Amino acid sequence: MPRKLASGQKLVLASHNKGKLREIEALLRPLGIEVISAGALGLPEPEEDAPDFAGNARIKALAAATASGLPALSDDSGFCVAALDGAPGVLSARWAGPSKDFSKAMALVNDRIGDNPDRRAWFIAALCLAWPDGHTETFLGRIDGTVVWPPRGDQGFGYDPMFVPEGSQKTFGETDPAEKHAVSHRARAFAQVLTSCFG
Repeated sequence: MPRKLASGQKLVLASHNKGKLREIEALLRPLGIEVISAGALGLPEPEEDAPDFAGNARIKALAAATASGLPALSDDSGFCVAALDGAPGVLSARWAGPSKDFSKAMALVNDRIGDNPDRRAWFIAALCLAWPDGHTETFLGRIDGTVVWPPRGDQGFGYDPMFVPEGSQKTFGETDPAEKHAVSHRARAFAQVLTSCFG
């Protein structure tokens, strides 16, 4: 049986990424959950050395739950490009370098694709809920689309300006945040969290 979180309960968001924090807080706000970020608690960022998104999400959620004594929700997500055999994938943030410069990361993706006509790409999000006793539950969401160049739009974050989801003409960087939250990889994973762990 999945464990439930009740309205009014405190939950640590195990992320130091401001863009992710904004998105997840917006998704949690209607539920009456009191959200505290790992950064606000002064929790260190654990080393993410798992080979997949689910493993890295589990590492972050368990570290935050253990350190805080509260349930913790983490997200590990990334941008995957078919022409690059799924890269940057779990290394998506690292491609942006220590300064987290995603304009450089997007340029690197474009350079490596080169003349390859295969423009398929997708975002994956793994959300993990962890409890201080070590119990975890993990949920995966995915959205498919295509890579475009040059990047377009200043909404969103990360690789959003170079990704057009299926069925849209706009990049995630040109999409209103509320519209993106309704369809994104993170929203799809979060819908499963809601069904299993809330209410």
